[in-house]
Amino acid sequence: MSNARVPRSLRTVVAAGSIDRSLEVNSVGKVSAVAGLIAAASFSPAEAQQSSLPPVTIDAPVARPHRAAPKPTADHVRARTALRRAARRAQPAHVAPVPFPNAGNLAADRNPYADAAAPYKVDHLQASGKFPEPLLNTPKTVTVLSKEVLADKSATLLKDVARTTAGVTLGTGEGGNAFGDRFFIRGFDARNDVFIDGVRDPGVSVRENFFTEQVEILRGPGSSFAGRGTTGGAINIVTKQANTEGNFYNMDTIFGTDQTKRVVLDVNQVISPTLAVRAGGLFQDADIAGRKYITDDRGGGFLAVTWKPIDAIKVQANYIHTDLHGLPDFGVPYYRPASALSGTQYTSTAGGPFPQFGLNRNTWYGFLNRDYQSYRQDIGTLNLEAHITPDLMVTNKTRVQHSILDYIGTLPEGPKVTDPNPANWTLSANPQSRFQPTNVFANQTEAAYKFGTGLWHHTAVAGVEISAERSSIDKYAGLSSEALPGGFSGSGSLTGVNIFNPQYTNLPFGTDPSLTGRPTKINIDTKSVYLLDTANYNDFIILNAGIRYDDYHIGTSGYGTVNGVANTFGTQSLDSGLTNYNFGAVVKPLPYVSLYAAYATSANPVGAEFDGTSATYGGLAPVLNGNSNQIFGPEKNRAAEVGTKWELFDRHLLVQASLFQTWKDNARESQNIASAGAATPTCPYPAGSTGTVSCITAGAAYWIRGIDIEAAGKITDKWSVFGGIVLMQSEVTKSLAPSAQPLLYASNVGLPLANIAHQSFNILTKYQVTDIWEVGAQATYRSKIYGGTLLAANQGTSLPDYWRFDAFTEVKINPNWKVKLAVNNITNQLIYDALYQSATPFVFVAPGRVAYLTLSARY
Repeated sequence: MSNARVPRSLRTVVAAGSIDRSLEVNSVGKVSAVAGLIAAASFSPAEAQQSSLPPVTIDAPVARPHRAAPKPTADHVRARTALRRAARRAQPAHVAPVPFPNAGNLAADRNPYADAAAPYKVDHLQASGKFPEPLLNTPKTVTVLSKEVLADKSATLLKDVARTTAGVTLGTGEGGNAFGDRFFIRGFDARNDVFIDGVRDPGVSVRENFFTEQVEILRGPGSSFAGRGTTGGAINIVTKQANTEGNFYNMDTIFGTDQTKRVVLDVNQVISPTLAVRAGGLFQDADIAGRKYITDDRGGGFLAVTWKPIDAIKVQANYIHTDLHGLPDFGVPYYRPASALSGTQYTSTAGGPFPQFGLNRNTWYGFLNRDYQSYRQDIGTLNLEAHITPDLMVTNKTRVQHSILDYIGTLPEGPKVTDPNPANWTLSANPQSRFQPTNVFANQTEAAYKFGTGLWHHTAVAGVEISAERSSIDKYAGLSSEALPGGFSGSGSLTGVNIFNPQYTNLPFGTDPSLTGRPTKINIDTKSVYLLDTANYNDFIILNAGIRYDDYHIGTSGYGTVNGVANTFGTQSLDSGLTNYNFGAVVKPLPYVSLYAAYATSANPVGAEFDGTSATYGGLAPVLNGNSNQIFGPEKNRAAEVGTKWELFDRHLLVQASLFQTWKDNARESQNIASAGAATPTCPYPAGSTGTVSCITAGAAYWIRGIDIEAAGKITDKWSVFGGIVLMQSEVTKSLAPSAQPLLYASNVGLPLANIAHQSFNILTKYQVTDIWEVGAQATYRSKIYGGTLLAANQGTSLPDYWRFDAFTEVKINPNWKVKLAVNNITNQLIYDALYQSATPFVFVAPGRVAYLTLSARY
């Protein structure tokens, strides 16, 4: 056999075979098969007979006995069962990365966090380190509105999102806190729990959505994730980033029956396979439907750059500028019949917003030649991401931000309704003003490490965060009047304004207003460390836990009135150490089903509401008449939640349901002591004091519980839905402050919380009728809201419940152009957004019916 030679007819085949081995495996198989056929055909019968190859003798196989297979042990059975379970739980394959310059079928401008086949359904949160699992596996209720949902809701402001999201309620600004975006999530104030790309956006502003990829509403306490506050939850705005998947050039032009003219641009340009730039712009000129004189003009732009010099390094930088301005709308007055007033207290809850009693909903009480509002923000962010190893990623994010809140507005308060002729009823037009520049520097460094311990796969995150928040809150001279509980009123009010026909709208103002030059300055410095871990056992049991420590310092300085002496300077400061934690457990009986339980804590230190100038509004006053103590331990919050999440209809629809309860302890309250005779053991009237003395106490407590059911995604390939229902109960269990209306409510204890809708519902649905035509509709319900001071609904005031209905239709003209017609508030329902805390409050009115025509280009 050693002298055997390969026949000449096969030598070329053998040579070819050596070349084949350098090809891919599939090609080897094909070429070898063909070579075999050629070789067989090359042998003629004669050649076969003349072959000099030696004969080959093949022995018959000898049967040998085999040992019986051993019976599997219990360990073998468990291992085999685990392998089979793992196979059954195999997740659908992820979409492969699209090579440059976008050779795939996915749109380059898609939401990278959403289900590409069902964009109403978002699968992942932006903070992939803190929340490494899909939403299905996250033991927390999270509502995520993708940019497609925002567009179909016609939600151009974050405030529009709150109006049509179950479980979120709008609030008002006041004298001690700013007018702007104020939200209540699960019953708790979240006005300073708004984040942009995971970094806190402190101070109140009005936020546009033209640069937004998605809005994440994380419900329930989250201090271990986000720091101070976040009692009811937090809102994270995810901004649009440049990507290297492909170029696109988008434009949306909108015209509205409320005189809206709006243009939004969004352009992404791939410079090279490693570098892309994205830029966008906004122009808007608009009025407000159903409100006379009000204007809502906006401008802005954003620029984002993504650079990947090597596969392991990604650098992202972006800058956002917004400028929103116009005439402010501080609402309409609240009617309470004179017959219900006994001295200074009311004996009946009769009454309501004045439009319920004949006032034209368009009525505005401001001054055209004086009032204005301006909200400006400049936000710069640099994000560095480095994959040190395949399992270790380090990120560093730096934020520099400057914003200005600047307005003069008019509050319609203190109605006089004793005249038998309603045409003679009057109110006070009380000016409210603020000039608040805010500067923020923040840096977050985070390391995410993936490792295994047996069958558990971990994602551990360790982070360090520092931030410096600086604000200066001034007001315009003579323009700071407000009707606060306790009877205080400032200067600049104009009395005698006719309620049904305000006569001073065009009153001339000869000089421009000037600032007092005595601002309240607030500095908050925070240094934080945190550690989080998510452990996944075979995608069957998932555990997560986290702990965070915040070293919180606040300092304030400013001026106040002490014993009748105005412009008295004072300072206050506080240091707090905040330790908070969370724990969650998920069990997945099926790959598309999760059952979970979670527990979390959070804390609200003194002064945590960055726009507040006194404890009444969550701030820290530099000066208080009577020098009441304001330094207390933080308010403590804890929450428990159990729930389930299901991915249905080919896993394109996420349905989640949860039961939750949140408890707050050591809550702060404020009351005014007018004289020594009104003093109490907890609120004395200091000797030598004159005038009204403010008293701050801590020790109140309350809870809120409820059920939250939500759905997002597609039921069929043509039918999309997004919405939810939230039903809540609440109760004040401890209070050291007296009821605001003792003839109606003897105590705050036992009352529900004020300023929130305890029942709310929303559903957005869209159906693709043909390849070019879609129709959609939205329904929103919000229950009655009760007014009150501080914690309790104790004023006897309320806003009526309502239903709102919207509809839209969209037609594709060609692959690049489409047109959309949307009508919001089809029935022109009179809707009230929020009310102030006083006995006769001003009330915010929501927009009336409006139609929008949108022409969109996509290239």
